[in-house]
Amino acid sequence: MKRIEANEYLVLIYRIGLMMLIYSLCRLGFYVFNTGFFTNVNFPDFMHIMWGGLMFDISALLYLNSLYLFLFLLPFRFKFRSGYRQLLKWIFFIINGAGLAANVSDFIYYRFTLKRTTFSVFDAFKNEDNMLQLWGRFLIDYWYATLFWVAIVALMVWSYGRLKSKPFSVARGWWYTPLALVFLTLFSGLTIVGMRGGYRHSTRPITMSNAGKFVDAPEEMALVINTPFSILRTIGKTTFKPVHFLPDDQIESVFTPVYQAPDSVVKKPMNVVVFILESFNRENSGWLNPTLDGGHYKGYTPFLDSLMQQSLVFPNAFANGRKSIDAMPSVLASLPALVQPFVLSEYSSNRINGFGTMLNEMGYHTAFFHGAPNGSMGFDAFAKMAGFDAYYGKDEYNNNDDFDGVWGIWDEPFFQFYANTITTFKEPFATALFSVSSHHPFQVPEKYNGVFPKGTLPIHQCVGYTDMALRRFFETASKTEWYKNTLFILTADHSVPSHFPEYKTNINGFAIPLVFYAPGLQLKGVNNRLAQQIDILPTLMHLIGYPKGFVAFGNDLLKPDSQSFVLNYSNESYQFMKGDSVYYFDGDNIQAFYNYKKDPFLSHNLKKNGTPDATAVKTMKAFIQQYINRMVRNELTVDEAPTDGATN
Repeated sequence: MKRIEANEYLVLIYRIGLMMLIYSLCRLGFYVFNTGFFTNVNFPDFMHIMWGGLMFDISALLYLNSLYLFLFLLPFRFKFRSGYRQLLKWIFFIINGAGLAANVSDFIYYRFTLKRTTFSVFDAFKNEDNMLQLWGRFLIDYWYATLFWVAIVALMVWSYGRLKSKPFSVARGWWYTPLALVFLTLFSGLTIVGMRGGYRHSTRPITMSNAGKFVDAPEEMALVINTPFSILRTIGKTTFKPVHFLPDDQIESVFTPVYQAPDSVVKKPMNVVVFILESFNRENSGWLNPTLDGGHYKGYTPFLDSLMQQSLVFPNAFANGRKSIDAMPSVLASLPALVQPFVLSEYSSNRINGFGTMLNEMGYHTAFFHGAPNGSMGFDAFAKMAGFDAYYGKDEYNNNDDFDGVWGIWDEPFFQFYANTITTFKEPFATALFSVSSHHPFQVPEKYNGVFPKGTLPIHQCVGYTDMALRRFFETASKTEWYKNTLFILTADHSVPSHFPEYKTNINGFAIPLVFYAPGLQLKGVNNRLAQQIDILPTLMHLIGYPKGFVAFGNDLLKPDSQSFVLNYSNESYQFMKGDSVYYFDGDNIQAFYNYKKDPFLSHNLKKNGTPDATAVKTMKAFIQQYINRMVRNELTVDEAPTDGATN
């Protein structure tokens, strides 16, 4: 067949498009080879998965072919010489042939791991001396997969040569190089957008967890992503390896995340409203800091402070992570961010006991609200994995007049949208909202310039603005019929850099508010026990009378005999607070421990002259062991979790 000459840039687009088509064929092949694992996927679902997979395919292909793209787009005419064309062709064939081999190998390997292969596979097999033999056996035993790979590689090779590139027709003589530089710049920008999975300022580079927005069950995420993407996105990511600090027959008695179904339960189907407030660290509250600034500190949250005086408040509450993406799993699934965020890890497709899933079982309608552009931070994907029935973002708000130009809809109008929308829901309902306005670049709507105290940090006026938006939300909500039968939970996603030295320590770098407000219940007072974001889910299940067993790594804050501690991860170490002490553990050894009550600035490492409390260290190690091993074994729900009769 005669080769067709075409504009070089059209040829490049054709070849990337060709690989997109072949990757879609691989996705179809993956499904056909493993259809028994996806029995709930119907034809419309699969079409939605195929559509979602395109985003992951283009990202993987651009990463894999970055060298080819660079060499192809060089603004010089020598690239049209025969030898250079041959070099480009073999780079294309080798790189993409390897990517296709990775895809096809998972047709079979998925059956053993029930997940797409990640970079950790190289760690798993690095000590094997017979890899060539194993691969040879694999190719023979699964000849039909091998045949599939041969067929798609043949298609790639045959199709690649159908078009032959020629110089841009208008670029005669010396015009070629400057015009080619323009196209190099243009294609470079488009490549970055494709690799990241979007062009918005708020868009983080896509990860495996973003596949959740295209599926109804975590295990189906394997259909959306492709294996090269899975491998590339986990390069350099710390991979959990099973640990055995305590014997298996002892660990359950020290700490277990398994909550057994109660013998009897009184269901209390109250509505639930959760606010996750962007960057609302504890320092912002005057009421929570009566001794700051010589007792004269007023803070920047007058409404929240007034609400806390009518609520159950935990003044010693802490976040389990330092980023927004850490907060949703911690608050809504009781999964802390240890070592790496859950949503960025290779375990993000594990089955979880999510807020929405559990409350749906009790007949609740569930919804998640976030005023940012849909897809921002991957929140819509995780909301789906956590079982929420509906997601409301900037698209659903559908009024760009209230867009802040950077992150999303201003909090005040979006909070009103939130109140008005949930008023249309049938009771009982359970919803969560993640705010956006108290974030860099720290602006407020123009009409509010000069209204809120500027404070000592740029964020302070934004905190004041969001606090006002909260007040207006509660003014609207208090006029509804559902208000008095609702439990409101208010917390922050994480802390931020602070003004006062007391909040610039490793410990208070995680300090946040935690408030339970129920106008129809006698749920009031101050509880000084240690609390953390992952405690919210089990405490909520206690309050509403959840009748089943579940897995949650937090403690029930209302259960008098429950354990009281905080665990987060800081500077490559686990930070564990229990009693008056904080311990720093690198996974092997206690690096330091302090009495943070007497030594709030952590100046005196007690390890030099003392011994850490054995019970506290044992509890910390049991928690870490339970978390890592259950994460690796995909035992984050009661269905998968061996309970051995233990209770939390």
